[in-house]
Amino acid sequence: MAAKPKLAVFKFASCDGCQLSLLDAEDELLAVADAVEIAYFLEARTRTLEGPYDVGLVEGSITTAHDAERIRRIRDQCQFLVTIGACATSGGIQSLRNWADVNEFISQVYAHPEYIKTLATSTPVADHVIVDFELRGCPINKHQLVELVAALLQGRKPRVPRYSVCIDCKRKHVVCVAVAQGVACLGPVTQAGCGVICPAYHRECFGCFGPKEQPNLASLLGHYANRGADAVQLVRLTRNFNGYAPEFREASDDLETAAALGNTPDAPS
Repeated sequence: MAAKPKLAVFKFASCDGCQLSLLDAEDELLAVADAVEIAYFLEARTRTLEGPYDVGLVEGSITTAHDAERIRRIRDQCQFLVTIGACATSGGIQSLRNWADVNEFISQVYAHPEYIKTLATSTPVADHVIVDFELRGCPINKHQLVELVAALLQGRKPRVPRYSVCIDCKRKHVVCVAVAQGVACLGPVTQAGCGVICPAYHRECFGCFGPKEQPNLASLLGHYANRGADAVQLVRLTRNFNGYAPEFREASDDLETAAALGNTPDAPS
């Protein structure tokens, strides 16, 4: 009888929410556990098996020199390496440090800052090693995760949407908050997958699933600015769970520069 593929789940700087999404899959997880050998998953079991591994799932961002060294070792052990969640794919909420002085943060939070050894930035895993697939979200969608694992086992491309949250809003008959309420919403530039939780409760999208395919942040933010949205509020909106994703980062930096110069971002005519 052929050996089952070995699955490993690794954690870096994160809240564990994406690993908990896998545990929350319940019945689906049982099917996964029956199809693979869960060789390393400290959130779920203390028993571990040595690599190499067929599939490695990585949660969390790289924030220390030890992290950077460890992820390279993990990459060498995994045939397929998949990053899961906003921290692993874009640096996470902790990447807010990238726009500030991390030493100042440390001095204000810790009684003995001299004990803290950290990098100046929080960066996605793909900045350090080659990643085979990225599964976004804060946290990830458990159904997308099960689909990802199933696809890898079957040797096919995962069926994960890259279109915007707006598509799901229309499918669910959720009234557009940007149009009806005039609020700045990132739904048009954010990848679907959340189930439109925030717009369904009359809140703007905060970009939890990162940028969709070919987003046009500059145009959207310029549109909101011309409608009276405060530039500082727009910068904070884009510097959120996926703020260090290249598309969001570039747009927020440009917006911050324009605001400092007293300019209004360009909007579509």
